[in-house]
Amino acid sequence: MTPLSCSEASRNSVFRTPESAPPMPSPASSPTAGASHTSLVRPRRPERIVRFPASAGGTVEIDLGRTALVVVDMQNDFLHPDGWFPRAGIDTAPALSIVPGMVALATALRRAGAPVIFVNWGVRADVANLSASLLDKGRRGGTRPGYAEPAPSGQGCILVQGDWGAATIDALPVEAGDLVVHKHRYSGFHDNELDSILRGRDVTTLLFAGINTDRCVFATLTDASFRGYDCVLLADLCATVARPGVSDMILELVDLLYGTVATGAALVAALDGTPSASPGPSASPTSQETSR
Repeated sequence: MTPLSCSEASRNSVFRTPESAPPMPSPASSPTAGASHTSLVRPRRPERIVRFPASAGGTVEIDLGRTALVVVDMQNDFLHPDGWFPRAGIDTAPALSIVPGMVALATALRRAGAPVIFVNWGVRADVANLSASLLDKGRRGGTRPGYAEPAPSGQGCILVQGDWGAATIDALPVEAGDLVVHKHRYSGFHDNELDSILRGRDVTTLLFAGINTDRCVFATLTDASFRGYDCVLLADLCATVARPGVSDMILELVDLLYGTVATGAALVAALDGTPSASPGPSASPTSQETSR
């Protein structure tokens, strides 16, 4: 006998029911039919429109009910005196100067019921998912220690998730109800849960703050734009260690192609006097949410 091919065997067996098998119950005769009610309705936050000046002139309008603040890379290894960057001789004063404004905006947005999301480097200790080229960029061609290597300060390893260097700086507290999402590329959307978290909360507009303007902030913003989010870069709440002029180029590109440029100060002023709102149905009002 010629053996049947996989497709022939499938056709001859998948839909064949033994004569002794009992008939499948119809939905009406099933003992559980109608016994429960399943609602697939997802409650949505009420529309709450806020308008504030855009840097290029005019105004930008956002719905607080569908907006989140994305804070990028405000971490010990980049900003603390004992961190990776400062120990390598990198001047972090410009980045530290934006912290008070970020605290003010995060506080105002929490009061208004909008989520605050910290997107931080947090690599695997074995760097199994980092490419050779990325590892080399981290080491600057061998001139300094790189990702997941022992920190010069002796406090764990560089930007490893769970170690001191990957934690958000103390001057920018992660409050109850905030989220922390870890990344292992310049874009905060690559190979992690950030996109699904935002879509689960019905977020469509993202406000960007953090460091470095031309690196992880820009990579995350452009990736967000490609995924259909409306993006607002808050120029006064972003900084970079790059040479002068680089930030101006990024701001021009964002305004031209990827979103809108505005300031956190203008948004805080617009939020002043905005009634407080309780967190939406998917938010946790009592505990910090950390996505790992």
